[in-house]
Amino acid sequence: MPELIPDVDALLGLAPEEVAQAVLTSAHSMAQNGMFSAMGVIGPEMLYGRGIPGPAIYPRNREAEITEALGVAWLWLEINMLFMPSPGINGTNGWRQLTRRGRDLLVSPDRFRSFREAAAFPKALLHPAIADEVWLDLARGDYQVAVFRSFRAVEEAVREAGKFAAHDVGVDLMRRAFNPTTGPLTKMADPAAEREALSALFAGAIGSYKNPHSHRTVGITEPRDAQEMVSLASHLLRIVDSRRPA
Repeated sequence: MPELIPDVDALLGLAPEEVAQAVLTSAHSMAQNGMFSAMGVIGPEMLYGRGIPGPAIYPRNREAEITEALGVAWLWLEINMLFMPSPGINGTNGWRQLTRRGRDLLVSPDRFRSFREAAAFPKALLHPAIADEVWLDLARGDYQVAVFRSFRAVEEAVREAGKFAAHDVGVDLMRRAFNPTTGPLTKMADPAAEREALSALFAGAIGSYKNPHSHRTVGITEPRDAQEMVSLASHLLRIVDSRRPA
């Protein structure tokens, strides 16, 4: 029997990605030889008791609403590559199987939650230098790794763009690179107050988000917190890009 959400009002009140977790679990439990189909998991015969022994899961008088909610959840799973067509003619005939990512998310509800939060955070918002690795860190729930990796990339970009030595690191590197009067990455045409502020922004960001992760374990438990931090790192990387010598 599918492991779907039996309460109709609860089902219809959830976002598609929340319904998707139940659909993913149901697909896995109903798979035969690792394969399943939409008709076998969320098809009308299964949901509304048409020709299947046993009680119906959902009332037929709400079939249109329920079918749409489950169908959108199924589509979300396919778009996010948690399902894939089975090899050969089986896939052509509509059979699906879990991807490695889909199997990984079944390990615990927390993993699915982390992935769901990451999927809602467009990878396109991240700077190309960190996008692939950091987005996957977020999807896995490795928030500390994502933040450290992002701000380490900022440090490396500043060092390279400003032509500093390998031993130049941290807050001191930022203050030298964006020194209001001598910094190689300082835009001298900007007002003095803005040059001071940008120097403080880079130094503060590295001191707050990169250095603590270098020296001790810093707990980040909320996906949104991590996303906001890596977004700041992306913004700083784009500023560095704009200051590179032509």
